[in-house]
Amino acid sequence: MRYRIRFSKLGKIRFTSHRDVARIWERALRRATVSVAYSEGFNPRPKLSFGLALSTGHESLGEYLDVESLGALDTEELPARLDPCLPVGFDVQAAAEVEPGIASLQQAVTSCTWRIEVTGVGEADLDARVERLLAADELVVTRERKGRPVTDDLRPAILSVSPAAQTAAGAEVVAELATQPRGLRPSELVSVVIDGDDALEEGRVCRLHQWVFVDGARREPLPLLSHATPTRHAEACAS
Repeated sequence: MRYRIRFSKLGKIRFTSHRDVARIWERALRRATVSVAYSEGFNPRPKLSFGLALSTGHESLGEYLDVESLGALDTEELPARLDPCLPVGFDVQAAAEVEPGIASLQQAVTSCTWRIEVTGVGEADLDARVERLLAADELVVTRERKGRPVTDDLRPAILSVSPAAQTAAGAEVVAELATQPRGLRPSELVSVVIDGDDALEEGRVCRLHQWVFVDGARREPLPLLSHATPTRHAEACAS
């Protein structure tokens, strides 16, 4: 049986790498005595499947993990069962059984919504930069892929960008960036917004949503309940 878990990654734990996050979850599931299925072979591994990798240093309000279990799990009590087994900064928000035949998270997610801070810039200046970016027909950049320079047009992957708010260090935008056929990272969007201005740089970044299409409608892989309460580590998130 396959179960999907939604969790947040906020505060100082954002400096944990994707590989370390996987190890943390392996330990947490073991401590919570969740009956995880294991692969066969000489070095069996727990059958866990994560969504799109989150860059080290970035926060998220919506990360996902698929777990193959040997038996039925109570999805209503699973968050409370797992939360005490995770370090400060991780909060389990929801859990649900995944129907057979549902595509993996890596295949299904088509775009992500981000809150991105640009430091050293005023709100009005950032508004003007975003307006110029959206007015461009193409944004051709050279990126390195598998050790070779590749020229890409980033404009089709920028689905939307809108100024959000002024911060103590600069200003924020909220952007939806495509993940398929080739994903666009927040740092690449910021490089286009900065456009060579050495006084500006990327600040804090938080992934707000991951999106999939189900029956022609855009949805989250596992939505939050409308009555969801603030997370246990809310105070730590601002650190």
